[in-house]
Amino acid sequence: MKTRILSAIYFAVSLLFIFVSMQAGKNTAIINKALIMPSLAVLFLLNMKRPPGRQDYMIIAGLFFSWAGDIFLELPDSEVMFVPGLASFLLAHVMYLTVFFSTEGKNTISLRKPVLILPVLTYGAALVAYLYKYLGDMRLPVIVYAVVILTMLTGAINRYHKVSIISYLLVLSGAILFVLSDSMIAINKFAIAIPSARIFIMITYVTAQYLIITGYLRQSGDIR
Repeated sequence: MKTRILSAIYFAVSLLFIFVSMQAGKNTAIINKALIMPSLAVLFLLNMKRPPGRQDYMIIAGLFFSWAGDIFLELPDSEVMFVPGLASFLLAHVMYLTVFFSTEGKNTISLRKPVLILPVLTYGAALVAYLYKYLGDMRLPVIVYAVVILTMLTGAINRYHKVSIISYLLVLSGAILFVLSDSMIAINKFAIAIPSARIFIMITYVTAQYLIITGYLRQSGDIR
């Protein structure tokens, strides 16, 4: 019951931001967006049934850097704040990928099984190739970001056989949605305008974060 209520609050805050950002002024949207990640952090902390460990602190750090990225990207001077926002989310992905790769168990991905990450590499190469001519001075930061987020997705794939199947699928689905959300941000900003981009970006983003956090909690047996 507790998890359901906290989940409902998280998605209600997220949907409210989408509505407010389409209707109201910038300041109101910033205030509302600033509540999204803290509400997910509350869900995470209140569901923990054990003393926090190193991985738990890294998850919390991932949520904090995501919160910072949310704020930077919502500030009025979005062009100037884009790089700090990008850096914040890059750090969030570093936190998540570290947690994923440090999950105890035999690694699924190895040099003997490159086929497992072939779809990830293909997608990343195709996305960078498509965006390359549009990026200008942002080429290096965007390529570095793409490498990090795809490494995060690879880490989610690598959890196979290390955790329960439901935990694995939740985190993997969240990682995929995170990649899609960030891909839409890049395409919409640098290449072509995506119709209703803000709505699709936020829906995939908040769902991605929720799946990653709840999947991780299932890994630890904190929720079932």
